[in-house]
Amino acid sequence: MQQPIPLSAYCDNYIWVIPAREALAIVDPGDAVPVINFLEDRRIVPSAILITHHHYDHVDGLDGLLARYRVPVYGPTSSRIPAIDRPVVDGDTVEVSPEMHLTVLEVPGHTRDHIAYYGGGMLFCGDTLFAGGCGRVFDGNIRDLYRSLSRLAKLPEETRIFCAHEYTLANLGFAQRVEPGNAALAQRIEECRRLREHGRPTLPSTIGMEKRTNPFLRCDLAAIRESAEQFCDRRLTTPQEVFTAVRFWKDTL
Repeated sequence: MQQPIPLSAYCDNYIWVIPAREALAIVDPGDAVPVINFLEDRRIVPSAILITHHHYDHVDGLDGLLARYRVPVYGPTSSRIPAIDRPVVDGDTVEVSPEMHLTVLEVPGHTRDHIAYYGGGMLFCGDTLFAGGCGRVFDGNIRDLYRSLSRLAKLPEETRIFCAHEYTLANLGFAQRVEPGNAALAQRIEECRRLREHGRPTLPSTIGMEKRTNPFLRCDLAAIRESAEQFCDRRLTTPQEVFTAVRFWKDTL
């Protein structure tokens, strides 16, 4: 199977194209133009559109695409995305092609109805988990976001992460403030800088890489707790409390 292809949109979004045998799925088309250009250049018709949540930079391309292509739209059960005609819930399976099936994971927190798609060693997680970071809380809540990230952290470490934004260097800069002694993090920053200098995406990441360098998946460690306690000037007793403090710290920057 070919690797997913990132299409750039807005200033830092990625719309992921998932090619499979005799099929092609589009993930979170916030803008129709780059998707239509990609499809027309290759004379390809999409077989499915997958939506993770309702924010405009993930769904605003739907009308333009559906005006050209008759294609099912999968996504969370939400009145805020009327174009979805195949609503899915946790545990459902989306068949991209006969050889590719993606399992739906409910991962609320960034929004209350956020979902992700997992299969074939790949995770399409929208704005829940980023390379080096995580999404901020909008209409979800911090407890759910912590639980969602804890769930994703239990996926196999080789799982490749295809999130929706090129936020990596900014996220890793914050991560280094939280955990300045992390050698793996310092090495990752240099690698990602080289990629961006050559105009290349820093994605995909992997679950294993995130567990080594992403502070939001490391809130059980003493170094992260101590940094968070220094920031909020109080004692923190659970990983969820540490996570909440680190997320608030990031929000204040």
